[in-house]
Amino acid sequence: MPMIVGEIRRYLRDNNPIRVSRSLRDLAYRALRARESLTYQLGREPEIAEIAREIGEEPESVGFAMDAIQDPVSLFEPIYQEGGDPICVMDQVRDDRVDADDWVRDLALKQAMTRLSEREAGIIERRYFEGRTQMEVAEEIGISQAQVSRLEKAALRQMKKYV
Repeated sequence: MPMIVGEIRRYLRDNNPIRVSRSLRDLAYRALRARESLTYQLGREPEIAEIAREIGEEPESVGFAMDAIQDPVSLFEPIYQEGGDPICVMDQVRDDRVDADDWVRDLALKQAMTRLSEREAGIIERRYFEGRTQMEVAEEIGISQAQVSRLEKAALRQMKKYV
């Protein structure tokens, strides 16, 4: 029996698409056994903290280990389909760092930048996208800081018309 269990574990370890360390995998299997035992004892699904307490580990470690042994899921896997187009995992995932307003604003800025002269676009690029000062920009393109300031203000006024 132990030899068969060992062979099954080795097969699963060697043929898994994502490599997970043996210690993390062992922790996850201990947590699964503890979860099964606690489910039977409590009559409900135990929380991660309860499982961690049962096996003497930190809740964060147990949660991480349990996540590590989950099979990967395709973003294009349908999770719901009733009559019309299926809803995929990708449709349910959201990036809080970027929203639709940011995307539209970026497009508008790029479009407005195309309306500027090459010199004005270079100044705006350096000032607002590269974070340089007016003095640094002036030294780079060989004009005074006051000229950079005037060109920048004119470019921003022109861009406001399009944004």
